[in-house]
Amino acid sequence: MAKSGVFEPDPSLTAAKAAMELKKELQRLVKSITQHPDDEIEFEIELIDKSIHTLQALKDLKARNQRSISSSNNNNKKQLIDNNNNNSSNSIWTTCPQEFRCPISKELMRDPVILATGQTYDRPFIQKWLKAGNRICPKTQQVLSHTILTPNNLVRDMITQWCKTRGVQSPGLVQYTDQDGLTEADRDLFLSLLKKMQSTQSEQKEAARTLRSLTKRMPSFRALFGESLESIPQLLTPLCQTKSQTEIHPDLQEDLITTLLNLSIHDNNKKLVAETPMVIPLLLDALRFGTIATRANAAATLFTLSALDSNKLLIGKSGALKPLIDLLEEGHPLAMKDVASAIFNLCIEHENKARAVRDGAVRALLNKIKNRVHVDEFLATLAMLSSNQKAVEEMGDLGAVSCLLLLIKETNCARNKENCIAVLYTICYYDRTKWKEMRDDESKYGTLSQVAQNGTSRAKRKANGILDRLNRAINLTHTA
Repeated sequence: MAKSGVFEPDPSLTAAKAAMELKKELQRLVKSITQHPDDEIEFEIELIDKSIHTLQALKDLKARNQRSISSSNNNNKKQLIDNNNNNSSNSIWTTCPQEFRCPISKELMRDPVILATGQTYDRPFIQKWLKAGNRICPKTQQVLSHTILTPNNLVRDMITQWCKTRGVQSPGLVQYTDQDGLTEADRDLFLSLLKKMQSTQSEQKEAARTLRSLTKRMPSFRALFGESLESIPQLLTPLCQTKSQTEIHPDLQEDLITTLLNLSIHDNNKKLVAETPMVIPLLLDALRFGTIATRANAAATLFTLSALDSNKLLIGKSGALKPLIDLLEEGHPLAMKDVASAIFNLCIEHENKARAVRDGAVRALLNKIKNRVHVDEFLATLAMLSSNQKAVEEMGDLGAVSCLLLLIKETNCARNKENCIAVLYTICYYDRTKWKEMRDDESKYGTLSQVAQNGTSRAKRKANGILDRLNRAINLTHTA
């Protein structure tokens, strides 16, 4: 038995006996897996890993026996020596420390690199993950702040030293080929599809549908648009050629807007897409006049582009918040998530908060919250807008205090209670006329006191701040 718990037959046994031992061990492991309780997943996975290693050892043993039969006696002796060395090496790899294995491939790392979250992966496997459009850490599920890969020389040196102490050659760096690399045929197809955007409407529709599919499935096709400044204008030619919105075929518009969405997922494209002069105006047209699917995808594109800080201000200045808020007020279920995300992201930029308030965001958000529609998302946006004084004044006029106090009583979500209290705290600070309403609720239900005792640390702090302010006001009145 190896140190890692993986079964290894005694090398002094004959091939037949060694095979018998491996088969017995494999039977034991399979029986343990089938009889093991389902709630102990980690242990069951360990048993499966041991079974795989045992099965591989049995396969290697059979392969060696087959080769030895077909070889001459002299070669057979040499082959046995080589196989013993290989077997020894293989058993070493199965016992290597877990921190030397890539969390994705489960294999010994050849080129360890550090991701933004601090986790270490083997370069080719994490590169493939990122090229597929993923922007979270596979192990921690955290959103990545950037996709820069930093060589982990410490782990690399540790792997080298570990191999050296065991007398085996450390795995050398391998030049991995780009699995998403494009052929000349792919590039020719890309260029021909863009050329069709200047042809008849039927060819435009066919090309747009194909590009939508390709950019959804293949990250490499998204990257192609970043290689030429003319690619995106060529793509959008059909939308720029029409003189009025009524002339645009709805399916063609949907496919082109969705292709823009697919392009914007690629980090290197975000700046290029947003700063191409025709893009944002066409997205706003789609928000106002497209089918509901097109409008939802236009909102999703603005959300994706706004992940880049410089794009937030650019999109806000373009007047995008008004059509987003209009779509929010319409309340179509297909678009709500994307609209909520886009408005929230844009309002992180301070200047966009004032624009959102001016364009009616407070009323629209409060109406959705009162109707219990996507409360989590819209409450977070309302809390963000509460740093704007005009927004706070409007909240007070629209009955936000009673709405938020009621929501605190109803919800079990700590984050929602925290956001409610954050808004109430700001209203309490700016609008003394709402103090009586808060005091009356506190006297009757003790809503604020309950949050002050049981809320998150931020909610407790805000709730106590409101209570202190209300109590000081009462004491001042009594003193006067």
